[in-house]
Amino acid sequence: MSFRKTISWLLFPLTMWYAVGVWFRNLLFAVGLKKQTAVPVTTIGVGNLCAGGAGKTPHVEYLLSLLSQEHRTALLSRGYGRKTHGFVSDDGSHSAANLGDEPAMVARKFPQVKVSVCEKRVAGVQKLLQQQEPPEVVVLDDVFQHRYIKPTVNILLTEYGHPYYKDKILPFGDLREPRSGRFRANIVIVTKSPEKLNPVDKHNMVNELGLLAYQKVFFSYLHYEDPVPLMGGNAVPLNTLDSVLAVTGIAHPEPMLEHVGRSCAVTPLRYADHHKFSHSDIKHIRKTFEQMKGDRKIILTTEKDAARLREMGGDILAELPIYCLPVEVRIHQSDDYSFDKTIQNIVRENILFQDKMKNTSFNF
Repeated sequence: MSFRKTISWLLFPLTMWYAVGVWFRNLLFAVGLKKQTAVPVTTIGVGNLCAGGAGKTPHVEYLLSLLSQEHRTALLSRGYGRKTHGFVSDDGSHSAANLGDEPAMVARKFPQVKVSVCEKRVAGVQKLLQQQEPPEVVVLDDVFQHRYIKPTVNILLTEYGHPYYKDKILPFGDLREPRSGRFRANIVIVTKSPEKLNPVDKHNMVNELGLLAYQKVFFSYLHYEDPVPLMGGNAVPLNTLDSVLAVTGIAHPEPMLEHVGRSCAVTPLRYADHHKFSHSDIKHIRKTFEQMKGDRKIILTTEKDAARLREMGGDILAELPIYCLPVEVRIHQSDDYSFDKTIQNIVRENILFQDKMKNTSFNF
């Protein structure tokens, strides 16, 4: 029996109380004793049932790229790991200390998007709407269990290799809440699926998801670009390298490691999710890198980890060949409907409806 399973059985009474607590909380929202607020702006929530690793950030980026071409778009996140409190908007510094590592990374990549963080999502959206140029659409990151706000569209993510129907509630598994929470989603995206998806496997998985007729299902996969230097410079193709020291502080780095391993030798150096890198970590990374064989070698990290590493300053990292691996989501086309058109149509119709309501006067 694994160490985790042993601990899980020891904590079984707490697991039962946790499950009952989550069920009771959801019941309070269902009967209206806890209030959900539908804010007067189009909102798209992105989240999952499991405790991390489903690929929320690249899917949020996909939505921001899609929507910001046509609409004033904002991102509102909790800002996990930041040193600030309350509502904070990016001031152009893209600081992970102010925003958290993931929002800071998004702010750097999408200057046209208003990136803000707030623990209380309803209050955060209200702050955004009070600005001189309020957003037309707000993407809500990691909001599936934050029931106080009711998104216009609720998107649930689940991993192809670790779907919720094969998982169990914490600590036996990784589920934050029972699988029945899936019914709150309008759209389910199966993430990190193969780039070449077998139709039979796809059909079987859709059946296993156990969804209702109105819920649409899409499959997405990760596409990696060539590594780029952390401090700026030209990209380097992986197939020109002998070896890579892969430094990761994310929940599930396996897809990245598998991708890199197809081109060169990989030495993984794994830290906990959202790990805050210290000076001693950098010394350890440097020592490990120096012990690796070959001349054509680099240190490679994720875009999320790069946001935290940049906070340490260029002097500390200047002598290290640290690169980050850009990643983007691509969505398999459905035979029946397009993900892009589905989202765009919902947003356009909702914006038109809200504009009509604002311009309507009622005479009694």
